[in-house]
Amino acid sequence: MSRRTFLSPYRIMWVFVMFDLPVGTKKERKQATVFRNDLLNLGFEMSQFSVYQKYCHSTEKAETVDGQIQNLLPPGGKVDILTVTDRQFGNMRRFYARKDTGKNAGKPGQLHLF
Repeated sequence: MSRRTFLSPYRIMWVFVMFDLPVGTKKERKQATVFRNDLLNLGFEMSQFSVYQKYCHSTEKAETVDGQIQNLLPPGGKVDILTVTDRQFGNMRRFYARKDTGKNAGKPGQLHLF
């Protein structure tokens, strides 16, 4: 396999795990925490609350990760797994909170010495 094919943005995959787990009881909260920690141990990083993402170098690796997640599923709740290519991931648009653009934006507060 050539290096160019291996690094193709259509072959590199991103796996997203999105979940809604019950947290009404102490036991359910513990199970949800264990699930999140298991995702971190698999190499996922938090994208948003209850949304984790992981880079996989191939479709086969993404399928392996999918199986690992299925073995970690806690009872109850809902877990969705979405796999997208690196090309699709690169087209994602992200927005962050807008900065204040009012007349005092960027000006430091008054300095108090005493």
